[in-house]
Amino acid sequence: MTPSGFLHRALHGPADPPLRLLPPPVAELLRSLGAPPRLAAHLRAVHDVAAQLVDWTERRYPDIAVDRAAVLFGAATHDIGKTVHVAELSGPGSSHEEAGRELLLAHGFSPDTARFAGTHASWTAPGVTLEDLLVSTADKVWKNKRVAGLEDLVVARLAEATGRERWEEYLALDDLLVHIGDGAQHRLAFQASFPVHP
Repeated sequence: MTPSGFLHRALHGPADPPLRLLPPPVAELLRSLGAPPRLAAHLRAVHDVAAQLVDWTERRYPDIAVDRAAVLFGAATHDIGKTVHVAELSGPGSSHEEAGRELLLAHGFSPDTARFAGTHASWTAPGVTLEDLLVSTADKVWKNKRVAGLEDLVVARLAEATGRERWEEYLALDDLLVHIGDGAQHRLAFQASFPVHP
């Protein structure tokens, strides 16, 4: 299969279980950048998990205003800097964070939406919003990685907004993350079925 064929399949092909498609402007940007197919598959998996997190948040907390579009865009683009720093697709590194933010700004996206490329790994920074925390959580739990400090921040934010006890919010979030984590092996297999290099 050609590199463009792999990228097309990562963006639009079937997955088991089904994964939501990326927002069209993001898919078009990835095509125009000649993104690595594995990156597109990763972004699609994290985007799908972010949608599950937002769906749950909207159902459980109808009085909390969550910017759904921002979370989904953030999840769909959080690692876009790895089109520049391809080695970080299979190895450690954080150079992709600022590179991703700059890339999105250069392509006409607003600073408010481009920020997720930089904030997805720095959830303790000042000014982090619930939307930032949801993107960060999606970026971990898609592969069933649990980060207690990050989850504690989400729980604290939800308990503060609702006036409920933290333990109650923790149990509700934990149930959701366990459920999402159960699908991790399928998402990991989907991502691994695509080559790192275009």
